[in-house]
Amino acid sequence: MDLEFVGIDPNTGGGGSPTVWIEDEAAEIVVQGWKADARLEATICGTDWVPGHTRGIPDHEAVVRIPVRMVPILREACDVAERAGLHRPAKERTAERGPLGDA
Repeated sequence: MDLEFVGIDPNTGGGGSPTVWIEDEAAEIVVQGWKADARLEATICGTDWVPGHTRGIPDHEAVVRIPVRMVPILREACDVAERAGLHRPAKERTAERGPLGDA
C-alpha cells in the first residue's frame, strides 16, 4: 500500500497532527484527525441524518475531527485523486494501466 502525502495541519506543533494522504490502490482519501469526544459521538449516534439509514457509528468506522483551516489540503487531495483518475471505477483504472504491479 502506497500513501501519497498531501498535507498536514499548518498549525502543527509535532507529536501528531491531522494529516491527509491519497491511497491509490484503494482509490481513497485517508484522513488522520483528532478522535471525537463522547459528546460528539452521542450527538451523531442520536441523530437520524438519513431516513431509513441505521443510526450510530458502525464498529468498522470512526468519527474524526480536522480543523477547518485544512480545507485547502482536502481540496488538494480531491484534485490529486481526480488527476490520477481515482474517481473512476477500479476496472477502468486497471484497464488503462494494466494490473497493479505492472510498470
